[in-house]
Amino acid sequence: MNRLWAPWRQAYIQPKRPPQKGCLFCRLIQAPSRKDRSHQILKRTTHSFAILNLYPYNNGHVMIVHCRHAASLHQLKDEEKLDLLSLFDSVMQALKKRLKPQGFNAGINMGKVAGAGIPGHIHLHLVPRWKGDSNFMPVVGETKVISQSLKQVYELITPLL
Repeated sequence: MNRLWAPWRQAYIQPKRPPQKGCLFCRLIQAPSRKDRSHQILKRTTHSFAILNLYPYNNGHVMIVHCRHAASLHQLKDEEKLDLLSLFDSVMQALKKRLKPQGFNAGINMGKVAGAGIPGHIHLHLVPRWKGDSNFMPVVGETKVISQSLKQVYELITPLL
């Protein structure tokens, strides 16, 4: 039998403390910037911030989050949308340079039925892709292999941002 060692997933399966109330993203926005490294925040801008997804679909999965608690794009001002998209592009360029993906998936899940884990706070997903990164493991073994730690990705990306 093959084993996949992923001890960091235990925090997701069996958290040590009860979930906090309120919006996770709003709590992160209010946290002091000196805690950005421990929160995996890659960069902050005037209206947005980029953060590594703690439960990534693939290596380098980043979320670009708007700072104001708004559920959809139409609730944002034009300057806020531009800030969000500019940060998205900056992060994508850094990922291209450091991780050298062959493509990206990008998306916004709006509403719980669309897969939004935090439906009241708009955020964009940016997921690097490589040829062959989807193989038999997710289909047969119901397991996705993530080959780099969040710390490794953080250390690679932040110098470029």
